[in-house]
Amino acid sequence: MLKLLLASNNPGKLREILALLDDLPVELLTPLQVGLQLEVAEDGNTYAENASRKALAFSRAGGMLTLADDSGLEVEALHGEPGLYSARYNPKPGATDADRRTYLLQKLKGLPRPWLARFRCTVALASPGGEVEFAEGACPGEIIPQERGQDGFGYDPIFLLTELDRTMAELSMQEKNRLSHRARAVLAARPLLTRWIHSEK
Repeated sequence: MLKLLLASNNPGKLREILALLDDLPVELLTPLQVGLQLEVAEDGNTYAENASRKALAFSRAGGMLTLADDSGLEVEALHGEPGLYSARYNPKPGATDADRRTYLLQKLKGLPRPWLARFRCTVALASPGGEVEFAEGACPGEIIPQERGQDGFGYDPIFLLTELDRTMAELSMQEKNRLSHRARAVLAARPLLTRWIHSEK
């Protein structure tokens, strides 16, 4: 059976990706399971560049097909910030997800609402030989000033899916895996994975 390494140490992200791919005939592995501890600099100029760097580094280190993603929140009123810097969008050392949400809301304070935004995600599939393929997904919505919901992570509690009037953190895993930017990117990558599976036979 084809082995697929998921190049992330983020528990929330891993839960989402595992749920999206668990019906495929592949053995899904995490860095922890294969004893890999890699820190890959995410200093590229695009989501695709960051995702491919992670995927290639983990694929070469683990010797197996690897899936990595890079994603970000883009807020119109902030000219696309935090974007590529979403995961480190707070100057405070050791900032938490909650710190980043607070910092974002501080920057939006006083600007007219609605604070339209979108989540974007690029998935990269890389082989140890250096081949890389990409898939993308996006999810539109808006930022709200009060946190809502207990699930999700990152900016989910302040990201409102306007048509549902619910935040990403108020969705069940099943709902999130139909609507989120990461879900859409991973689902778009499934045909690429299927091709890899057939090429291994």
